Amino acid sequence: MAHGKKYVKAKEQVEFEKRYTADEAVALIKKTSYSKFVWTLNIAVKTFADPKYNDQQIRATAVLPHGTGKTVRVAAYVSDDQIASAKNAGADIAGNAEILKDIEAGKITFDVMVTTPDMMRDLARVAKVLGPKGLMPSPKAGTVTQDLASTIDEVKKWRIEFRIDKTGNIHAPLGKLSFSDEQLVANFKALMKAIEDNKPAGIKGKLVKKVVLSPTMGPGVGVEY
Repeated sequence: MAHGKKYVKAKEQVEFEKRYTADEAVALIKKTSYSKFVWTLNIAVKTFADPKYNDQQIRATAVLPHGTGKTVRVAAYVSDDQIASAKNAGADIAGNAEILKDIEAGKITFDVMVTTPDMMRDLARVAKVLGPKGLMPSPKAGTVTQDLASTIDEVKKWRIEFRIDKTGNIHAPLGKLSFSDEQLVANFKALMKAIEDNKPAGIKGKLVKKVVLSPTMGPGVGVEY
């Protein structure tokens, strides 16, 4: 793929064989950023996990101390008596039957859905719609909970879900490049700790093979880890 002159110039400033500290990587990415738009800092973590084995699967959440800078629309699939409290907690959408109808009609206007254990059975009929989109509530993702208020608050402000893909990699956003270097590094450290804390039982040695940070549309920078 051919890249523009600005990308090529940015790439020339990155030593691709070098593994930078997180502080150095963030500073370098900001220095080489060439867009007038505020880009997102993304992370790609290559692991030693083989996703074809159940005991090497990774799916969990991380609380980023400074959030991602993205507005997250939360839907709460709850019983009638919990609709008001879910909305008060910050849910953009709260309900049950109407939400199901909208999903079945292809009208999905949320980024994350939370629910309570007793309501999971009803969502089975839309699992084939939500599952492929990564929107199906799950205990592993922390979106099936008895504490709706705290969960909604965390999802709206700080919490992200991460999972391993078919190639054994984990991809996630770490925040906007308009964040301070310290904020982005703190988010990086929080996510890496969460990944290590959720190391699968099937991985006996090291979990992380390689870590790369990159802006939305720029060259990646290898990070020592």
